[in-house]
Amino acid sequence: MRRECHPLLRGGRNRESKYNHGLSSAEMESLSSLCETILPSLSPIPKFDGKQNQPTKAVQAFYRASASQTPMPDEMAELLTKRGLPEAVFMVRLVLWLLSTRLGTFLLCGSLYFGEKWPYFKNFSSIPLDKRERVLQKWFKHRFFTPIRTAFVYVKILVLYVFFSRVDEKGDNPAWEAIEYNVGTDENPDQVPKERPLQKGLIDTNQETDSTLLHSLKEKGLRVTQDPRKNVYKIKCDVVIVGSGCGGGVAAAVLAASGQKVFVLEKGNYFTATDYSGLEGPSMDQLYESGGKLATTDAEMLIMAGSAVGGGSAVNWSACIKTPNSVLQEWTRTQTIPLFGSSEYFSAMDAVCTRIGVTESCGEEGFQNQVLRKGCESLGIPVKTVPRNSSERHYCGSCGYGCLKGEKKGTDRTWLVDAVDHGAVILTGCKAERFMLEKNEGGSKRKKKCVGVTAKIVNNNIRTRLQIEAKVTISACGALLTPPLMISSGLKNQNIGRNLHLHPVLMAWGYFPESNSEFKGKVYEGGIITAVHEVLTGDSNARAIIETPALGPSSFVALCPWVSGHDMKDRMAKYARTAHLIAIIRDSGSGKVTTEGRISYKLDAMDKENLKAGLRQALRILVAAGAVEVGTHRSDGQRIKCRGIKKEDLEEFLDTVYATAGPLSPVEDWMLYTSAHQMGSCRMGINQKEGAVDENGESWEAEGLFVCDASVLPSAVGVNPMITIQSTAYCLSKKIAESLCRD
Repeated sequence: MRRECHPLLRGGRNRESKYNHGLSSAEMESLSSLCETILPSLSPIPKFDGKQNQPTKAVQAFYRASASQTPMPDEMAELLTKRGLPEAVFMVRLVLWLLSTRLGTFLLCGSLYFGEKWPYFKNFSSIPLDKRERVLQKWFKHRFFTPIRTAFVYVKILVLYVFFSRVDEKGDNPAWEAIEYNVGTDENPDQVPKERPLQKGLIDTNQETDSTLLHSLKEKGLRVTQDPRKNVYKIKCDVVIVGSGCGGGVAAAVLAASGQKVFVLEKGNYFTATDYSGLEGPSMDQLYESGGKLATTDAEMLIMAGSAVGGGSAVNWSACIKTPNSVLQEWTRTQTIPLFGSSEYFSAMDAVCTRIGVTESCGEEGFQNQVLRKGCESLGIPVKTVPRNSSERHYCGSCGYGCLKGEKKGTDRTWLVDAVDHGAVILTGCKAERFMLEKNEGGSKRKKKCVGVTAKIVNNNIRTRLQIEAKVTISACGALLTPPLMISSGLKNQNIGRNLHLHPVLMAWGYFPESNSEFKGKVYEGGIITAVHEVLTGDSNARAIIETPALGPSSFVALCPWVSGHDMKDRMAKYARTAHLIAIIRDSGSGKVTTEGRISYKLDAMDKENLKAGLRQALRILVAAGAVEVGTHRSDGQRIKCRGIKKEDLEEFLDTVYATAGPLSPVEDWMLYTSAHQMGSCRMGINQKEGAVDENGESWEAEGLFVCDASVLPSAVGVNPMITIQSTAYCLSKKIAESLCRD
């Protein structure tokens, strides 16, 4: 039985609720057949290294289970239509429809379409399982008609994600025992902090109606008038901030402490330690943008971005690395932005680290970080301890789903608490629609003036819209959402939405059977990032950094290459002792986001070379640590057995490792990239040709409109950016506060 948690994070589907995916019975028949092909029922049960000769009942049940079992196909269809890009949904449905017909099956399956007995011509669901598997294997390597291949990739990801994340009303999944996965629960619930430190300043729209919201807003000290004719509440404050993450949280604290009445709009919900469940599926759905299913339009990059009170700081992996001096020098000298070379910025980094309780050491490392540290030490290469905004004893592997122990100090436990203590109000479940821009009559160089923002409540119980008027309006909704909001408001600066950097990631994995007792624990246990290795060039510049990720079973399996149904089950049976290392680069290539949810991005040649160097080094580290098998996530299942491997054989294998293109590209072997850091899409610049905002974070086009989030950073940081974002927001909001005090 799982711990008590918030209903939204509990998971489990109401048996009486109906599915709304809208797929036809013919499409669902094709989808069920694909589900069975991707993860079929298997026998006999294999033996694997490090396991007992006789598999447990749970393992036997896992191998006998199939992803086609009810209600898995319906759950997958629901997720597709809810979270998929429109063109992806269209293409998947087209493929499903084609596979439901004999002609379509012939076009997609070729000679494998023909049966040995009458009727010789069949639709996909009537083809034997082994032939269906060969069809998928063929399409995953197909270099032509890559949109069709990408449709199969979408189905593969969602089918496996649903199978391993779906939970019953008790918060359990029958596959977890077989793969030795256990959702983290605190041994002593009494030690988990039960207070809700933002409650006195928070309005939760899930608990409000049209009639009660007006009273709640006034009760918090806001000036509110009602316009029944337009169905609008008009709210007045000093500062309105859109977003509550690393930028918005800091800005709210600084400005509230300076005496301003601050109103924070957050489209996500407020959760505390006692609310979190540690369940991957519902946590991803509630705490991340697009439920953690956000991808670039070419399906090459999967993007993780926080979406709750606290933003990314509520779900990040605690790494607290100050902005590298080389980056600060570049921004100061090349980008000509003095802020990043000033004493104010260095003082801001110190102030940020103090407020969020950064510690420099780690009492006990988890399995993956033990592997990283051991591999580096065996190779004689440096490995550093990563500072974290938690205690040195913090041993929590589920912080990516909200910290169950309540020890991680995101903005929801630090800066926003300061803001609320100084009278700030936080409205959850509220989505900004447009900035209110007027013609600027004040003689300023800026032709427009921002006087506030319009917003709507995402809760269907409230239909009244909000119109917030403020002296200062701050966009702090992140590098993916600030640009679309500014563009939809009528701003035209050419830098808005461009220069988007994503810190692209590729992963290497290594299997360490339980017979290797040197490394304690499981892949999902312990602090997520406590060690880091820098891959350097000859002149000591970083090409990549190597860290460790948090991968729950469904994220793990969604990223794994699919070679066959049998191989996928074998991989998952080894899940608990398969360590992953991530290679992160400071990308010089960039992307664009001008419409919400529509992200385009391209790596440049140097980025691919740096990723290749990082990926190869990660594999060397895994081998040096004692892995019996290592590999990458390339679509062909690239791997090598490495127990007792010779150096020349390893280097020969490493020569075949490189950063290839994504599934839409005309290549046989492809990769999926991931990103957890987004920045630069409304960058600072010395003039409006170079940036979307000036050195103070103010829009070049609209007076009174500021940006205080990762989008203002001039380029990629190259390390986990939390400290950089908060320090930048600290400096910008200090300047805004000084300006307001002068006025």
